[in-house]
Amino acid sequence: MICDLHRRHFILTAAAGALAGLYAPAAMTQKPAPVRPQVILVLGDSLSAEYGLPRGTGWVALLEKRLAQEEIAATVVNASVSGETTSGGRSRLAALLTQHQPSQVVIELGGNDALRGLPLKNTEENLTWMVQTAQKSGAKVLLVGMQVPPNYGTDYANRFAATFTTVAKARKVGVVPFFLKGVADGPDPTRLFQPDRIHPRAEAHPQMLANVWPELQKLLR
Repeated sequence: MICDLHRRHFILTAAAGALAGLYAPAAMTQKPAPVRPQVILVLGDSLSAEYGLPRGTGWVALLEKRLAQEEIAATVVNASVSGETTSGGRSRLAALLTQHQPSQVVIELGGNDALRGLPLKNTEENLTWMVQTAQKSGAKVLLVGMQVPPNYGTDYANRFAATFTTVAKARKVGVVPFFLKGVADGPDPTRLFQPDRIHPRAEAHPQMLANVWPELQKLLR
């Protein structure tokens, strides 16, 4: 009788183990959720739209090459338009977010606001709106800052430059304080600019990418 009881116990235990083995792997072998492809949306002005440059020599094109070299799977959408202001970027952003569903948004706008003498308050409000809207879509944001020449007046120049860091800190996003660092602040800055003295030559764009890359890299998977 004792042997029969032991035999029955063994059979029941083995059966239970077999059933557990049938069901356990199903939970353990579930496929992970697919990773959303990285799409970098660049919303900028002529500095990002290759104004006056041979195609493929601007910093955004160089960014695509850098991503490939670093083996970072990401698509770059350059939605930059020459002459664009923060108001123009604001009017286009929602549609771009819907169309491209970016994982990162680089906002390089504001320089034309200064050139046109637009109120700094409007520039700050537009930048804030764009950052917030991009964040709500689920994208990480990088704000690319600009500075103006001293002839605009020290007070205005300082307040304009501070606008980008102010917005970035308030919304807790990355910021490049000066997009043209190493280009416009050198001993002979005109050497790196086209004849209009506003748009950098192709030789300057690797430095412009170098200014953006460290902050953008932080936002990439």
